[in-house]
Amino acid sequence: MENRLRNYFPLIRERKEVLKEIGESSGLQALFRSWMPERQEEFLDFCTGMKGVKILYDSFFKEIMSPEYTPGRLNHFLSLLLGKKVVIRQVLPNEGGRIADENTLLVTDILVEFEDGSLADVEIQKLGYAFPGERSACYAADLLLRQYKRARDKRNREKGKFSYKDIKNVYVVVLFEKSPVEFHSMEKEYLHKSDWSFDTGLELDLLQNFIFITLDIFQKNMENKSIENELEAWLMFYSTQDPERIIELINKYPMFRQMYGDVYEVCRNMEKVMGMFS
Repeated sequence: MENRLRNYFPLIRERKEVLKEIGESSGLQALFRSWMPERQEEFLDFCTGMKGVKILYDSFFKEIMSPEYTPGRLNHFLSLLLGKKVVIRQVLPNEGGRIADENTLLVTDILVEFEDGSLADVEIQKLGYAFPGERSACYAADLLLRQYKRARDKRNREKGKFSYKDIKNVYVVVLFEKSPVEFHSMEKEYLHKSDWSFDTGLELDLLQNFIFITLDIFQKNMENKSIENELEAWLMFYSTQDPERIIELINKYPMFRQMYGDVYEVCRNMEKVMGMFS
């Protein structure tokens, strides 16, 4: 089977090279043998370019999309998603008191603050949690409470009077690799944005905003279709392992070529990439 990705990324190694390096280290060899055969094949496939890397692996996502080291990437994606310019000012630490007993299915969870003070929680899930609406509402409430405490403390330090106007919007952005059952009743829709309204027409800013992206449903909708816009390109980047799709993506949107180049650069460091995969 021809490895077309190597034509675009010459640093991709052949299978025999990867296996040779693993075999020369007793530690790497022991780790490799501890994996099930299908996991071994999955690892070899993406290291050798026979399949694309799953960008949603926690370690790869943080390596490629880190707002600390490559802030422009997440800025650009969130700007497209929210329909306004986003510049990440800082990455806030996840506090121990927030919903923390659900890590088994969580791939990554990045909390960011925008220039206007708005907060966004960008979360990637392998599988959809039960009660995604209720759980996301708890996340949004947690974000609001954190922001309230920070705004209040800042006003106290400045000896000013606190106002609820100091609290900005919060966004809970969730990308599902495998979406919960509730979303499958709408098989043509993969991007869901909340829109608060009252039956009287009353307009109030309730601050909490939710965006759910179902990548499995996106993939079904993209069968036999080409990538038509940048947002589709980003969702394809997050969700495909198909080399032909990756080639289409980097030809239409060259910025992704650098991102995949970073992935395959990581794959040259066998100890690091095996640790990330593990």
